[in-house]
Amino acid sequence: MQYHPSGIEKKWQTYWAKNGVYKINNTSNRPKYYVLDMFPYPSGAGLHVGHPLGYIASDIIARYKRLKGYNVLHPMGYDAFGLPAEQYAIETGVHPAISTDKNIKTFRAQLQNIGFSYDWSREIKTCDPGFYKWTQWIFLQMYQHYYDTGVDKALPIKELINQFEKDGNTKVQAAHNADRTFTADQWQQMSHKQKDDILMCYRLMYRKKSFVNWCEALGTVLANDEVKDGVSERGGHPVIKKSMMQWSMRTTAYAQRLLDGIEKVEWPKSLKLMQQNWIGRSEGARIQFEVLDSPYRFEVFTTRPDTIFGVSFMVFAPEHELIDKITTADQLTEIERYKNYVSMRSDRDRLSDSKKVTGAFTGAYVTHPFTGESLPVWISEYVLLDYGCGAIMAVPSEDKRDQAFAHQFGLPILPIIDRTQYPNAQMEDKVGKMIHSDFIDGLEVLDAIESVLQKLESLGIGQREVNFKLRDANFSRQRYWGEPFPILYDKNGVSHPVDDQALPVILPEVDDFKPGKDGRSPLARLTSWAVLGGDWTRETDTMPGFAGSSWYYLKYMDPSNDNQIVNTDVLNYWQDVDLYIGGAEHAVGHLLYSRTWHKFLFDLGKVPTEEPFKKLINQGMIQGVIECIYLKKEKENGQAVFVSAELIKDERDYAKIPVHIDFVKNYGQDDSYLDVEGIHKFVHWKPDYKGAKFVGPHGSHIAGISSNMPIKIQTKSEVGKMSKRYFNVINPDDVVAKYGADAFRMYEMFLGPIEQSKPWDINKIDGVSKFIRKCWSLYFDEEGQINLSSEKAKPASLKILHQTIKLVEQDIQKLSLNTCVSHFMICVNELKKLKESSAEVLEPLLILIAPFAPHFTEELWHLAGHTTSIHLASFPVFDKTFIQESHINYPVCINGKKRAMLEVPNHIAKEELEEKALRLDTIKKWTDGKEIRKVIVVPNKMINVVI
Repeated sequence: MQYHPSGIEKKWQTYWAKNGVYKINNTSNRPKYYVLDMFPYPSGAGLHVGHPLGYIASDIIARYKRLKGYNVLHPMGYDAFGLPAEQYAIETGVHPAISTDKNIKTFRAQLQNIGFSYDWSREIKTCDPGFYKWTQWIFLQMYQHYYDTGVDKALPIKELINQFEKDGNTKVQAAHNADRTFTADQWQQMSHKQKDDILMCYRLMYRKKSFVNWCEALGTVLANDEVKDGVSERGGHPVIKKSMMQWSMRTTAYAQRLLDGIEKVEWPKSLKLMQQNWIGRSEGARIQFEVLDSPYRFEVFTTRPDTIFGVSFMVFAPEHELIDKITTADQLTEIERYKNYVSMRSDRDRLSDSKKVTGAFTGAYVTHPFTGESLPVWISEYVLLDYGCGAIMAVPSEDKRDQAFAHQFGLPILPIIDRTQYPNAQMEDKVGKMIHSDFIDGLEVLDAIESVLQKLESLGIGQREVNFKLRDANFSRQRYWGEPFPILYDKNGVSHPVDDQALPVILPEVDDFKPGKDGRSPLARLTSWAVLGGDWTRETDTMPGFAGSSWYYLKYMDPSNDNQIVNTDVLNYWQDVDLYIGGAEHAVGHLLYSRTWHKFLFDLGKVPTEEPFKKLINQGMIQGVIECIYLKKEKENGQAVFVSAELIKDERDYAKIPVHIDFVKNYGQDDSYLDVEGIHKFVHWKPDYKGAKFVGPHGSHIAGISSNMPIKIQTKSEVGKMSKRYFNVINPDDVVAKYGADAFRMYEMFLGPIEQSKPWDINKIDGVSKFIRKCWSLYFDEEGQINLSSEKAKPASLKILHQTIKLVEQDIQKLSLNTCVSHFMICVNELKKLKESSAEVLEPLLILIAPFAPHFTEELWHLAGHTTSIHLASFPVFDKTFIQESHINYPVCINGKKRAMLEVPNHIAKEELEEKALRLDTIKKWTDGKEIRKVIVVPNKMINVVI
């Protein structure tokens, strides 16, 4: 019987859906297992062959756990709000809801085509009002809570108000950004607006004016990782720093718990380190400085209070609010010029460009808290407003960036640590003896740190403090396609939460998706929605893309519940995610935010665990071949010139232009090239290059002019990211159509370890396809009839089967899925040699392979006479008795050197084994006339006769 994957696969995909094979319920006597993929953003391009890598791995685990008797939750949904859909709407006029829905249908069809075991009844979309109702609800809970550092958890804001009414804020222990203290009487005398402003300094979701990355063209605030070299990653539009009223999430309140929790989960070490570095815990001191001849004072945070006597100048972030107040009149122009320059730079660029030293002098001075010396105040881009206090005390003898700044602007460098007794010590190492440092002279660095801390506290000019590099997350977007905020403002601008019963606040329909020139969201123009009766208005910003993805894994547990996020009994059953698979690029975004939201919900008693994801695996990348042609950077007589790769002597003189791989002959090989046909395709695709010269080793060709002269322009083949921008995307539908979903699934696993990146090579999938056909043929006789006998299997067949069961189960549990495919290949080859046809071996083998290749195994299972799905069967049980040898071959050694071999039954007694060894003729020859001191038997290994 011939194997035709397309018909078989469609047949069983329909069967699984119709019979609800993968549909589960929340009440089961089985143990639970929750395996989850990071859900995709449904772009218009659909999936390429790199996307399913992690999905296939998680599907194998889900199917395996189901066969092992678990109640498996394995859902899929879509991260459906986002900027790309809105940009598409601006460019085409197609509403984001329409384009997103279309993209989701494409994604779902592609996923179903690969045969994933998702429970599609639990599908969610973050843009569905039934879903974002609960995103808005969580936002409101955070808005109505603050973080009490005394009990180390979130508490209702009402309890904080009670403290204000009783004692003001002088005794409050809370995470906040308040800059004033007040008494109970002062609180009582405040207006509603003043109280609202104070409470905003304590809420876990709060509004404040902050400097953000503003992209006028996209009409939204961008995260730091969305900006490169002063332009947006998407579209390359200019980005500037702009002061705007923004919603923020007080992520910093959970910084220490985020650090502590990362040690309790089974995540890759590299990912843990990324989060630890991003959170960036440091211990030090907060020190007060006074501005000379002014009423102003400010604080700096330093991890090295011992270096206080090495300070020779101060550096502020250009955005610091004090700069406008202390800058002298003669420096105003220079300061404004420099601030304009910095506004065009992203935080990432400011920190990464260490060779570029820039700054401006304010004309102001501050007083050294110990010596009374005047220190000049500068501003520079290497100091960020959101880190520490937005100002630093510069110690150029102990900090490389401070030193570079001092060299650039001729500022003093004061040596303060003698490290002669530590010859391998580097600058900034906490070793050495203090010099030129007043009361800490002669102390070792660590002792000096403690001494300065005590002095600061005794004088009331500083205090010990733990600081974190982690910043509060920006939570506002000035765009349309996102969750509306459930916040109203009265005529005085006081914020009020929308009542829970009024949720969801539905995103209204608009015709114009373009952002406002004033920086406001398109919703602000929709006055019929934004302006309510009685001088009430709505918040018109929308939530960021990570809002819905910060908790979506919970809704999968109970997706149709409209009365609460998740039923309590359901939550107590599913608990958390047992295995989460996704990309490492989400380490300091989604994974950090979702952990914060989960800990908040834990504080409220809404979830039973403090961490959402027990185990996490980062899948590698499926890489594609990137074909490039070399373009001379300088035109010749106004003509663009492309040069064949083998003629290139210095790549610096050329730009590499990616081309569609279907223009190229033998792409992916060292001799990949464009012929005349390929050149014509290229210039048709890139009309700007019509008339360009293409220079090869044996002549040249002018694009757009017909020529019969054979020419080959060799391209540069590289392996890199599979992406639309490199024109190397391969649609999985095309691969499935040619080879079948089972071959596609097994090939992606066979490529290598799930965590590693590996290149896609369509030519090698043929080997996996042949294996499946060989496995298929194992179940049929020469006439093409199903051939599973009821006879006892051959002992050798049982041995290979149980060896395979053991190895496959071990490797699945380690997620070494590539080696599992190798085990299957070896097993099938051996069974073919043995001409095994017994159901005793062939049926367990089908179940073993089923998680990897669900379609053809289901077909054979039913052909064998079964009436229920193979995916509802039980995983084969390893029996070690089948792999134990009846006889063992022992090397027999004399004084450690092998002299003979002895074959004996498996369970022979030690005394009999020694006797048989000594009776061997070869051993007798070596022991004749010698004293045998002892005989050493290493069970199942060797026998050593000591003479």
